[in-house]
Amino acid sequence: MKEKKEPTRKPIRNILFIAYAMLSICLTTAMIDRMFSNDYSAISQGVTLNDGWDITINGHTYQDVSLDTFHFDIVNKGDTITMMRTLPDHFDCVGNALLLPIRQTAVKVYVDADQIYQYGWDRLNQHKTIGSGYLTVELPDNYAEKTLKLNFSVGEDRAFTRFDPIQIYEWKNIYRVILTENRIPLFLGCFLTVFGLVTCIITVFALLISGRFLRILCVSLFSICIGLWTLCYYNVLLIFSMPLYMISLLEYLSLFLAPIPLVIYMREDVSALNRPLMTRLYRLLLTAQIAATAIAIGLHTVDLVHCAATLKYMQGLIVCNLVFFVIVEIMNLRISHQLVHKLFLVGMLLLSACVFCDLLSYHLDRYYGMTLLPVKGIAPLGMVLFIFILLVSFYINLTEKMMQETERNSLIKSTYTDELTKIHNRRYCMEYMDRIMEMENPDYTVICFDLNNLKITNDTYGHAKGDLLIKSAAEVIDKAFSPHGIVARMGGDEFIAIARTGEPDKISAMMEEFQSCIKEKNQAIPDLHLSIAYGYASCSPKEYNIEKIYQLADNRMYAHKQAMKHAGVGTHVPENAEPSPKMA
Repeated sequence: MKEKKEPTRKPIRNILFIAYAMLSICLTTAMIDRMFSNDYSAISQGVTLNDGWDITINGHTYQDVSLDTFHFDIVNKGDTITMMRTLPDHFDCVGNALLLPIRQTAVKVYVDADQIYQYGWDRLNQHKTIGSGYLTVELPDNYAEKTLKLNFSVGEDRAFTRFDPIQIYEWKNIYRVILTENRIPLFLGCFLTVFGLVTCIITVFALLISGRFLRILCVSLFSICIGLWTLCYYNVLLIFSMPLYMISLLEYLSLFLAPIPLVIYMREDVSALNRPLMTRLYRLLLTAQIAATAIAIGLHTVDLVHCAATLKYMQGLIVCNLVFFVIVEIMNLRISHQLVHKLFLVGMLLLSACVFCDLLSYHLDRYYGMTLLPVKGIAPLGMVLFIFILLVSFYINLTEKMMQETERNSLIKSTYTDELTKIHNRRYCMEYMDRIMEMENPDYTVICFDLNNLKITNDTYGHAKGDLLIKSAAEVIDKAFSPHGIVARMGGDEFIAIARTGEPDKISAMMEEFQSCIKEKNQAIPDLHLSIAYGYASCSPKEYNIEKIYQLADNRMYAHKQAMKHAGVGTHVPENAEPSPKMA
């Protein structure tokens, strides 16, 4: 009864453990989130400078506008923008900083007539990328009711159509505000990056053992790229005081490189379809992705065309890849209905929805000034779930392959193994001889064995005792000769050993070890009376043919058996032996 219940208990234990682990993760995440956001209301107290702006864009002036509702025609490289307004007087004017968002623009900041900050002008003059993100500008003390003036020069075409909110915070709290508002991308980005790095290091060594770990390497590289992109896109890396153009460059590189390991991961699923058209499309997409990434990076390196300008083309290529992957998984489902493909299809649909949502939100915000989602971190969250599904799919796929390989190895082993003695059988020995025939200048010795007394033992004691005698002979021969070559049962009471040497001294030592093993076995098992006739022959410069060497060894074994028989050696059967049930 216990054996029947055990299979039921095991899945229940596994389900309970998974539920406990998930609950622990959720509770821990909630606790960390509370630690980050507990004092957010206190540190985020500041002033939002969204109203009362006078804005001049390429000579056209707009007065008393609100940044929340102000939209304009998309600006291009070389366009100039000036923004002016009076700084507030209802906020503590000591130790404050301006949190200024920019998008591919150089900027100069003035308080009244004094320039207090500038960024990107030297890079703009050198035709280098400027970057997008937040600038933190320390304000002078007693800035109340003074005029804030911002001069922008756009560094890329089709940069933006609206301004993001400009805010004033206490300098000591400004980075905490950024981290708290982007805590979900912070968690997800750190997790993806660290997980990817650790997994990548482990997998690189695992690949030295087996190529089946290539897919897990692809997952880890994809995780690293998406993790870095998340940390850059949501301005989390600002806390490390990295230049804004470096953060933007890392953001573009990680986004452009991310599809490559994902495309490589899909190779097996495309191959499983066995359709030339899909294979050609796959190769075309892989080539296009690698070529486009290399070209984009190369053009950016020589400052001919920056990554910001090629972004929309790379995003279009990413969408094409995602659509292709979804089609591939749907086709695989129609063929196999495997759980792996179902999981992967769910992951691809989830990832596609998140990426599409993120791209739509990006384009609406950049070109139309509309906000699609108020919550940040949707796309990284979808990517985390997708990577989790990738890992589960890889684990299931790897488990199935290992089971198949184990089954295949078991079949191969049974094909080449003698069922009774568990040593090699005649088929294995004959194939081994064929391999020796193909060798140049082989060095080997063939030893043939014949078990004495088997028929008498079977007739007197029964086949159980005869099987014991056969297994004992196999154990003795295997112990003495397998360290030096192969051992096999040719059938019935005949055995063979092929040693990888022809030196007489070594062969003599093996035969002494063989005789010693026979004595030990007879002492260990009373009334066994193990006796084995043998004969051996080694290859020589005159004769390498394995068949002739084998025949010579077999003839010598037969002569030895006849000599033992005439001498009465090895043919003793106890006088008090009871007949087998068959004989009775």
